[in-house]
Amino acid sequence: MFNLEKTLKKYFGYEQFRPLQKDIINAALAQKDTFVLMPTGGGKSLCYQLPAIVQTGLTVVISPLISLMKDQVDTLRDLGVTAEFLNSTMTFEEMDDVRNRLVQNRVKILYVAPERLVLDSFLKFLGKLSIDLFAIDEAHCISEWGHDFRPEYRELVILREKFSHVPLMALTATATPVVQKDIVEILKMRQPEIFKASFNRANLFYRVLPKGDTYVHLTDYLRAHTKQSGIIYCQSRKTVDRLAQALNEDGFRALPYHAGLENSERAKNQEAFIRENVDIIVATIAFGMGIDKPNVRFVIHYDLPKNLESYYQETGRAGRDGLKSDCILFYSYGDKAKIEYFIREKNAREQKIALQKLHQLIDYCQSPICRRKVILEYFGEKYEEENCGMCDNCLRTDDDSKKFDGTIIAQKILSCVYRLNERFGMNYVIDVLRGSTSERIFHNGHQNLSTYGIGSNIPRKRWIAFAQELIRLGFLKIEGAPYPVMKLTPKSRNILFGDEKVMLTPYIEKRPKKSLAPTEYDDELFERLRQLRKRIADERNVPPYVIFHDRTLQEMAEKTPTTWDDLRLIFGMGESKLKQYGPRFLKEIIAFTQKTSSKF
Repeated sequence: MFNLEKTLKKYFGYEQFRPLQKDIINAALAQKDTFVLMPTGGGKSLCYQLPAIVQTGLTVVISPLISLMKDQVDTLRDLGVTAEFLNSTMTFEEMDDVRNRLVQNRVKILYVAPERLVLDSFLKFLGKLSIDLFAIDEAHCISEWGHDFRPEYRELVILREKFSHVPLMALTATATPVVQKDIVEILKMRQPEIFKASFNRANLFYRVLPKGDTYVHLTDYLRAHTKQSGIIYCQSRKTVDRLAQALNEDGFRALPYHAGLENSERAKNQEAFIRENVDIIVATIAFGMGIDKPNVRFVIHYDLPKNLESYYQETGRAGRDGLKSDCILFYSYGDKAKIEYFIREKNAREQKIALQKLHQLIDYCQSPICRRKVILEYFGEKYEEENCGMCDNCLRTDDDSKKFDGTIIAQKILSCVYRLNERFGMNYVIDVLRGSTSERIFHNGHQNLSTYGIGSNIPRKRWIAFAQELIRLGFLKIEGAPYPVMKLTPKSRNILFGDEKVMLTPYIEKRPKKSLAPTEYDDELFERLRQLRKRIADERNVPPYVIFHDRTLQEMAEKTPTTWDDLRLIFGMGESKLKQYGPRFLKEIIAFTQKTSSKF
């Protein structure tokens, strides 16, 4: 009935569907309820956008984020699709204009927030329209077990009651089996077709690094990835502000984002990042869910996230265009203690859930096995590959895993903790071991301890790594918040009295690395095309990715099309974009090829 491939190429510029997309679209066109679990960057939006294009009525998309609506509408309009949104940022006149267009059936896709959708007056208005589909984006918000629960989402069950004839499509990128069950039951979906894509983001490289000279490691990485967009997540607003300021002083284009900033400043900073006027956003978890920017090349967690779901969601903002991107997490036991401190302020039921999820995250950080395998198994998916080739654990060499007799090192750490009466944190213990002359140590008289200075021959980074390994092995523990201290465990005695040996891992300094993979496209041409894209985006007052994704520019820089027919074959080159931007990009490519050919 519908030529879906032809529509895909005409509007989106793609030659073929990604896994599951066509099956989901066919189920929606057959008027079936559908549940779609697909990772960020897997192409969820197309699953409701393409049916909307080929059908005669309206598709209503429920999205929790006002900030995302305008970007998505701009993107659709640029593809030649009639799309609108209704939200609190609009004037009454603007809303009336949209409502008139809806009544006249001149809109294919409408974006609304859940709060607006459940209003009686709005539901009555929707009742006058010809609606083909309700698409509920970020559907995990409906479940208390989800990482981003929103009570207003539960009211969406009214769609089943008021519009029983209209199919529902629930979409999410992160949902454990418990959350999946909640979504289907709460929305009263009728025998939904269930579509679960793999949670595996094959283009993301996962790395966990111990804290210690963290800022140095961070700036080393950023210097190796200049002109790339990235997000750095921090636990606190204070850290965000301090880190953003330090990065700017060191020559990086970075802005802060957290709930303590004025709404106008947050919006301005987010816009600057989306428009590529800055490269880096330093943020708390308040940032990100409304970001549809496809070319985020790295997501760095400067502090520990709350749980694996949050981590997966936040790292999922990297590489949405399918190109290789880095996910780096800096980990320390102090961060763990801080999160536990905040968890204890919750009620008993919430504490139990949050602590369970925190422990699963710690297991991820400490696990010697494939990072990808740990993440996928958390979401109930088996990962059969022995080596993913895209995480630090899988790329570790055999030499990294050779153990040595670390009993004397362990005894020094445990003895120091004991002589400090188990009242100080890791950094202070290591300062005593290394013989620091800090005022605090001398004020406390700890320069007189027998353990003072007995580890001065070992660098601080190595002591941190050994202490963290002893914690993992159960010979030490961290307790207390907001100021965590190191304490002995029942297992400590056997080491202190020489009854047991400890085998430790040799310390090998790990730093975030620049990808060594060579690019197949011409870097100079890519940069010229990137600058052209930015000029056009500024002229049209839209983010650069609305014009073209990086992958499209890379393919142009690799294949150097010089005719209209050549350009038509480039990935992401739909008919609307070809007509709007084709001439200017062809002109740029031809000028570049003529310039380079004249050199020879």
